[in-house]
Amino acid sequence: MNTDMSIDSNLKEIVEELKRYLEFQESMGLKTVPAYNKETENGTQLITEKEALRTEPMATKNNQTEEDIIIIEEPVNLFDTKIMTLEEIREEIGDCIRCKLHEGRTNLVFGDGNPKAKLVFVGEGPGRDEDMQGKPFVGRSGKLLTKIIEAMGLKREDVYICNVVKCRPPDNRTPEPNEMSTCEQFLFKQIRFIKPEVIVCLGATAAKSILRTKASLGSLRGKFHMYSGTKLMVTYHPAALLRNPHFKKPAWEDMQVVMKELGLPLPKN
Repeated sequence: MNTDMSIDSNLKEIVEELKRYLEFQESMGLKTVPAYNKETENGTQLITEKEALRTEPMATKNNQTEEDIIIIEEPVNLFDTKIMTLEEIREEIGDCIRCKLHEGRTNLVFGDGNPKAKLVFVGEGPGRDEDMQGKPFVGRSGKLLTKIIEAMGLKREDVYICNVVKCRPPDNRTPEPNEMSTCEQFLFKQIRFIKPEVIVCLGATAAKSILRTKASLGSLRGKFHMYSGTKLMVTYHPAALLRNPHFKKPAWEDMQVVMKELGLPLPKN
């Protein structure tokens, strides 16, 4: 029996079976597959999400150990390799009813700012003021975020601001896992189009969504992680700073690390 022909036949059966499986999943509404790229000596290979969540060594200026850093690649989308513009992404969302959050919303809150921003801020979801106005971070937390951005020597128009979920959770509760998994695909597409130099996750919810981790905010903040080739900083949500003013100093220290990475002048002591 010809070994090469046997291998080709088996490979063809595997490919056909995978094709049927993916077509079925697509018919059920699947858009992305949780697989990740990893560079090896023999090229690029796909690895599992569990493998991707393992920390990997990365050269840093702060002598960080490999246990400190999370490196995540963007989920592989087998059905759409096109980079969509922000307008196309918003059009794709439409008058969304994909999860139960739509039931209580006034306005869908997509995102706001510079589509070519070097810096993107990501929160967990809209609050009452955001839901009323249809813009992210416009309430008390938003006013504080604006002050932080200005203290960095920037304007809101210079950055891009968005959330993991685009509709307000009832009573401003934390988004549920199924709500996040339904909506975060649009966040990933926003990041993919903008291609920022730095992402800042405001709070643990945003960090857990993007970095696929259950680690605490305290263990994540203060250093850069990586998402799809972009440096990512985790810091406190402005709402946490309003509740606990003693968080303001470490949050500002995080922002100074971001400023240094972006080549922005640091404030003089």
